[in-house]
Amino acid sequence: MSILGGLLLYPYCFVTDTKIIAPAFFEQFCIEGAWSVIPVHLMELSPGSFRTFVVGTSYQLGNLVSSASSTIEATIGERFPLPPKGTTARYEYGKVICIFMGCVYLYVIIMVFVGPEYRNRLFDVAHDHDMEDATHKDHGVIEHIMQEDIVRANSDPEKGQQRNEDAVHA
Repeated sequence: MSILGGLLLYPYCFVTDTKIIAPAFFEQFCIEGAWSVIPVHLMELSPGSFRTFVVGTSYQLGNLVSSASSTIEATIGERFPLPPKGTTARYEYGKVICIFMGCVYLYVIIMVFVGPEYRNRLFDVAHDHDMEDATHKDHGVIEHIMQEDIVRANSDPEKGQQRNEDAVHA
């Protein structure tokens, strides 16, 4: 998504007529596609007892860091003046947005190739060893409780029917 978004930067930032509608739509699609998987990735990297803390804190720190972006954009925008319209100074913010978004896409691409990965991590209780500390039970007891829940769910006709339907669609 970041590569496609980077390719759409020119039409998104420099087209000035109604032809911008399609690039704007697909650019926003790429932005959401590139950034929406970041919280899931952070959850995969974080230990069970800190998952939500890491994701929430990184989100808030990102808001803190990005709060200065409007000031930075205005400062960079002054380097790209347009001819004034009357007494109003104008700046070419298309270049500034292109620079910012290009840097963000490049950052995501670098993190994808260089950053750590913990693929297919299981988030259920059976694989969360912090649950042992929270419940003061060892892993064997937790496994036994989970097996009882599975047996109880299988004996429930509605849940058993739903489980069979899910298996057919899988």
